[in-house]
Amino acid sequence: MSEPSAINSTAMAVFIFFFALVTVLGFVAARWKRGDLTQLHEWGLGGRQFGTLISWFLVGGDFYTAYTVIAVPALVYSVGAYGFFALPYTIIVYPFVFAVMPKLWEVCHRKNHITAADYVQGEFGGKWLPAAVALTGIIATLPYIALQLVGMQVVIKSLGVTGELPLVVAFAILAVYTYSSGLRAPAMIAFVKDIMIYIVVIVAVSIIPSKLGGYASLFDAADKFFQTKGGTTGIILHPSQFMAYATLALGSALAAFMYPHTMTAVLSSSSAKTVRKNAIILPAYTLLLGLIAVLGYMAIAANVHVTSASDVVPTLFLTLFPSWFVGFAAAAIAISALVPAAIMSIGAANLFTRNLYKPLFAPNVTPEKEAKSAKLFSLVVKFGALLFIIVLPTQYAIDLQLLGGVWILQIFPAVVFSLYTRRLTTTGLFAGWIVGIVLGTGLAAVMGLKPVYTLHIGGGAYPTYIGLIALAANIVVSFVVSALTQSQRVVARAAH
Repeated sequence: MSEPSAINSTAMAVFIFFFALVTVLGFVAARWKRGDLTQLHEWGLGGRQFGTLISWFLVGGDFYTAYTVIAVPALVYSVGAYGFFALPYTIIVYPFVFAVMPKLWEVCHRKNHITAADYVQGEFGGKWLPAAVALTGIIATLPYIALQLVGMQVVIKSLGVTGELPLVVAFAILAVYTYSSGLRAPAMIAFVKDIMIYIVVIVAVSIIPSKLGGYASLFDAADKFFQTKGGTTGIILHPSQFMAYATLALGSALAAFMYPHTMTAVLSSSSAKTVRKNAIILPAYTLLLGLIAVLGYMAIAANVHVTSASDVVPTLFLTLFPSWFVGFAAAAIAISALVPAAIMSIGAANLFTRNLYKPLFAPNVTPEKEAKSAKLFSLVVKFGALLFIIVLPTQYAIDLQLLGGVWILQIFPAVVFSLYTRRLTTTGLFAGWIVGIVLGTGLAAVMGLKPVYTLHIGGGAYPTYIGLIALAANIVVSFVVSALTQSQRVVARAAH
């Protein structure tokens, strides 16, 4: 994408207006659904009082992010049908949420657990397995926050503003109102963010095809484009991609609600019934995601040419829409970075305070100091991600986020299986976690941090998502070692 020659003043004015609006909302949120923000469950979980509507916006706000709006169309623009793996993944995930998350919510609510690692500690006792779960969540989250910055950086650049200063200012504002208001800030802003994104996407999928000769013409143009590229790209999956596509979708679905931000959004719900209702109505976002993905084909039909695929959506809007709508769309995408980044930093801060700082360094910390520690760590996480983007090339954040998915899957047995079986032990789960982390990281390193590894079985080649391979090894080791160490079961399990 060529650098804009000058700042688009109309677009920038609209952008600043909406950014200022959500900044005000972020500070006002401290007074919304009032609670004692010196307590971690109030600051970090919103007092566990969010009903169906707020939870729907909050979960949608942190699950469908700025980077989703930028990256999914970019992938479709680059590789065609393969980029749509995000659709089946979000279809698979909600039955899982419906079946599993209400049960987890009930245990966490009853025992006052704030994080997934709290739950693991409550079930198995000890410090090190919960610490492993917490550390995995924090490390997997950092590049995820960095990618929200990438999304914001792309749209700010499309308005004609270059350099890191706007990004630093935006995240400084985010840091201050998150520190002040906790989870209430992204919960309130999520209303604005989601409504804006829906407007942008509905306008785009209504108007852009009419400018390009309709959907038939649009798909025809994309089909011809990929035919000239050759290889496995196309608007229909190549048979060699079936296995990789399916395992990426399944692995991503299993990983999605293990992340601290999605877990935090679920545990902030007011009841298990609220969680179930959201699992029923959240697929509305999957429809939105499918429409967002089609923007990649629209860019092809509109003859959009960019040097970086991440610039596809902003360039498409600059090409086909008036400046005021470009500013509105840019604001919607930028705000879509703020909401998940805030929740991610809060989720990581909760894990650090509850499952690393308190048990390992300050077992007698007061509830007020616990909350203050979380607030401070949320600042560290945000500015760590900011530094990540400023100092390192963007590609590192993308690669590490893919690796983050491999890592976060390795807490699945400890968090999910323990809800349904008592055959697992601390030693077994810890051994499985180590094997999964080492194997997943090793295979990813061998593949140059690409997410797929080809398994050769019985003369056949099966490209498979590395996260699932590592998870399978993790599960086998967890159950085998647990069977050998049943006598070591912790008394804490009996209380469950």
